[in-house]
Amino acid sequence: MKHMQSNMKKYKFWSISLWLVLYSVSVLAACANDDSPVKNEDVTEIADKVWAFSQSHPDGFTLDIHSMTCPTEGIAVSYAATQDSHSRDQLESVVSHALQHDGYVGGWYNSDNGLYYFDSTRLFPEDALAAAIQFGKENGQHSVFILSTSTDIPLAGKVAQIAERGTLLVGTTGDYRPLSYREADGNYWGFGIEMAQKIAERLNVDIDFVQTSWPTLTADVLGEPQTMDFAIGGITITDARRETMLMSDGYLCNGKTILCRTDEAARFQSLADIDRPEVRVMVNPGGLNEKFALANLTHAQIIVHQKNEEIPSQVAEGQADVMITEITEAPWYVQNDTRLAAPLLNSPFTHGEISVLMRKGQDDLLALVNSVIAQMKADGSLRQLHEKYGLVYGY
Repeated sequence: MKHMQSNMKKYKFWSISLWLVLYSVSVLAACANDDSPVKNEDVTEIADKVWAFSQSHPDGFTLDIHSMTCPTEGIAVSYAATQDSHSRDQLESVVSHALQHDGYVGGWYNSDNGLYYFDSTRLFPEDALAAAIQFGKENGQHSVFILSTSTDIPLAGKVAQIAERGTLLVGTTGDYRPLSYREADGNYWGFGIEMAQKIAERLNVDIDFVQTSWPTLTADVLGEPQTMDFAIGGITITDARRETMLMSDGYLCNGKTILCRTDEAARFQSLADIDRPEVRVMVNPGGLNEKFALANLTHAQIIVHQKNEEIPSQVAEGQADVMITEITEAPWYVQNDTRLAAPLLNSPFTHGEISVLMRKGQDDLLALVNSVIAQMKADGSLRQLHEKYGLVYGY
């Protein structure tokens, strides 16, 4: 009997202890959720508000249903659990799921069937693209959406591939101060290099630079197997390039001009002054400088020099009289070599823009690059980059 009483006391003790543990866990869980159990009337009231919100936002939205405001930053990804919800009744289950998870509801209009769809949504920081893509794949999504730039990122596209790889491969010539230059130790610097770094930052990946050259630029961009995601650094937008490749929006104004010796600046005041038999014009091979010289200088002596970065010193030392260059390149050499002048800097022979070059079929990457350029124009960082390198800001 004493033995049984002892066991009964132990049983009561452990029962009470277990009850206290379970109660504590339930209290902690409620505190962690920071919400009481969701009542049906709460869900209905919120669903009414979301439905009304959708009527005035036909182009879609991501909504914080606690504050009824739209976040302006983040990467929105839908949950699989609320897929194919489009009626007012189905919206209640979407709201209920959102209240128990992240508190966001997304809405979008499907023009193919005329239905407005709702999803419980998770919001990732914009520097967590790889995690957002992984979550999207786990939930059977086709894309994720960057709120700040309204950019849709397909999960089967190039951007997802780069994010999963963890490295952006950037082709650049490394011979074009101050846009892209490779020092003897292998380090790159320049305006275009910083643009590439901004794009890598948006993707939250590392960056590797891949050496290319002006004669092989197109072949390298289109080559198989693919060795670069895009090319950057002094690449002018042309119709010929657009026929076979994709080009981003322009981020730097460009135009053909010349470098000559300072003591001969007064001698070269027009294209006609340069196009004379006694004038030696030096260009690098395979690029637009050579193409421009051959098309417009039919009387001058055209000298092709293999290394673009050596041509300014060749002119300064008297091995040539004029270098055909760009308004993006000439100021750097004038500032860094008193022997050189750019007398036609403010009246270039051509007008164009420099952009990012990539192969066709990478429309999602093109959209992301364009969104980075647009954001840099809007927040003033592109202007600051122009000022850093002493370049004309034309936007």
